[in-house]
Amino acid sequence: MNFLQYLSFSTLACLFTLIFFGGYVSASGVGLSCPDWPLCPAGLVPMDEFLIEYIHRTLAATTGLLVIITMVFALKSKSSRRGMKLAAVIAAGLVLGQIALGGAVIVERLHALLVTIHFAIGMTLFSMLILVTVYAFQLPPPTARKEIPNSLEKT
Repeated sequence: MNFLQYLSFSTLACLFTLIFFGGYVSASGVGLSCPDWPLCPAGLVPMDEFLIEYIHRTLAATTGLLVIITMVFALKSKSSRRGMKLAAVIAAGLVLGQIALGGAVIVERLHALLVTIHFAIGMTLFSMLILVTVYAFQLPPPTARKEIPNSLEKT
């Protein structure tokens, strides 16, 4: 597995975990257990009553960083196709939108429309990362060394 395959799959797995955990946060009603954004009242150190929401926000920050890093590597890769680069750029834009919208969801006290849009953008982001990952696994395998044509070999 090459680096871009590993990175894109890891990013996709992290995003899946975030969406799964976000569903738990929403269904269990602890979405406003930490009323401040982006940090909980205790700052970087989670208190017990904010732990679930703190984990969700930490996963979101980690996922956001991974999406941006995946985009950078997809754009820098000479072997990545245009579709992969486009999906990676869209994913990075969506993740930035998700961060802003996540803050708005907290500030607006879980307004139903904002929560629904947050979920819809999450599904679109997941779709873009599936595309990036599929494209990554279609990349040609890296070669250990380039073959020297017979006419150029030293005798």
